[in-house]
Amino acid sequence: MMNPQWKQQLFGGLCLTLAAAIWGGVYVVSKVVLDVIPPFTLLIIRFAIALVVLGAFVAARREFIARRDFPLIMAVAFVGVTISIAAQFVGTKLSTAHMGALITSASPAFIALFAVWLLKERINGRQLTGILLATVGVLIVIGVPDEADAQSSLIGNLILLLAAVSWGLYTVLSKKATLRYSSLSVTTYVALFGMIFTSPLMVWELSVTPVSWGFGWEIWAGVLYIGIISTAGAFYLWNKGFELMQAGSGAGFFFIQPVVGALLGWLLLNEHLGLGFFAGAAFIFGGVALSNLQQAESYDKNEGTPR
Repeated sequence: MMNPQWKQQLFGGLCLTLAAAIWGGVYVVSKVVLDVIPPFTLLIIRFAIALVVLGAFVAARREFIARRDFPLIMAVAFVGVTISIAAQFVGTKLSTAHMGALITSASPAFIALFAVWLLKERINGRQLTGILLATVGVLIVIGVPDEADAQSSLIGNLILLLAAVSWGLYTVLSKKATLRYSSLSVTTYVALFGMIFTSPLMVWELSVTPVSWGFGWEIWAGVLYIGIISTAGAFYLWNKGFELMQAGSGAGFFFIQPVVGALLGWLLLNEHLGLGFFAGAAFIFGGVALSNLQQAESYDKNEGTPR
């Protein structure tokens, strides 16, 4: 019979894989929706939808968060939604999409560092090597910056770095919150406070970029997909995965996102995939496996399960 801790490790890895895969694929939908709905407005809509979906489950299960813990949840929401996602939008706009993908791929390294600082986790050599291998894989998949990227805005690149750092902090703070409450409750309250903190940005955006709401059903279908699948579903899976795993071990799963994004771009948008994609994917999955090997071995050692 499989060790219960092994089952927890595998289930946590599955949750993180699904979350990263959803985020990797959602850009295909977002690319169409963002042509008619500006980013901060779409952000508020997506979290409003997520709040309705997740809130129904929280209310049914009565899994409410105590007011004394609101400061922690508000910090998670502010860092993850208002700072990280907003910085990703603004940084990419001032820089380039290529640099956005490159710089924000540093998030797993920051997840590992914040886990050491805030959760007192020990990051071993295999985990660090795994993150490094996966980072090399990302560089192979998306390529190194070309001359146009080199001339991109320094301010934009610094803002993208802020997005990477804040996402690492968001992930670790979320794990800290799930030590007290379920992933469902944490994700729901993060959606609520994220909307509250980000609403001023939406108001400003709509004042300078009016939206015509007479678009077709396909845009609304895309909005529902982004709100339900990529926000309610993926954020819950991401938080659940880190609830079940050490942050240092789970960090590498973030790198699955560019692999799925590139693959769906090839499948749905006729984008080119070369040999570098498959080589990079091999590095990424190898790095993720290496990052989790040590924790799996320690489970067996602690439980006395033979190898």
